[in-house]
Amino acid sequence: MENKYLKENERIDDLQLDGLKLIQNPEWFCFGVDAVLLADFAKKSIKKGSKVVDFCTGNGIIPILLSAKSDAKHITGMEIQECVADLAKRNVSLNNLEDKLLMLKEDIKNAEKLFGKSSIDYITCNPPYKEAESGLKNADDVVTIARHEVLCSLEDIILAAEKILKPGGKIALIHRPERLIDIIWLMRQNKIEPKRLRFIHPYAEKTATMILIEGAKHGGKKLFLEPPLYIYDENRNYTEEINRIYGRI
Repeated sequence: MENKYLKENERIDDLQLDGLKLIQNPEWFCFGVDAVLLADFAKKSIKKGSKVVDFCTGNGIIPILLSAKSDAKHITGMEIQECVADLAKRNVSLNNLEDKLLMLKEDIKNAEKLFGKSSIDYITCNPPYKEAESGLKNADDVVTIARHEVLCSLEDIILAAEKILKPGGKIALIHRPERLIDIIWLMRQNKIEPKRLRFIHPYAEKTATMILIEGAKHGGKKLFLEPPLYIYDENRNYTEEINRIYGRI
């Protein structure tokens, strides 16, 4: 029966979480540790009954994870690419989550029109990490759009978040450390105060390769730096915390 949800080059993976599954297309992209870490980071702040929006939702992995990990009332994913949004919609159907999740083929610049001003409790976003380059080849390619700021910039994300977040509402991002100053500057320019920050390292002796950051609209000026998160231990095995986040222990 599951085959009815599949299209060419797609597969169904078991998320090993409450029986959830995910359709993926390896020729586009498959979710990685960044999506899992962002969902775990965000769940700590998502209150029961919250209305949540996931910008740049891709195949819908973060809303699907949060459907099991949080007490959010409803989660909407926004994806600008039609073919990818279709995949996200099929993932909702595959998991029978239509009552809790909604996937939209939409530009986040239209978020205020869709949800209304100051209407959302929490936003998550695993955005394109790379800045758009002049003369970028294949700028309409699915993978290029997912990885580069071709159709969605960091500024677009923060501007849209400020419009739809309630006062005290929060946004959580995962990004590269080299964009940290840009993120903080854009947040403060748009009345979102950075509140939580965590550096993610591949190994204890290596520099951070990712950051998790959460900001609160109209929040007070106090940033809490969480302990660093290490992906692998000294034996090159997943650390206990990563195994816990994945639900293996």
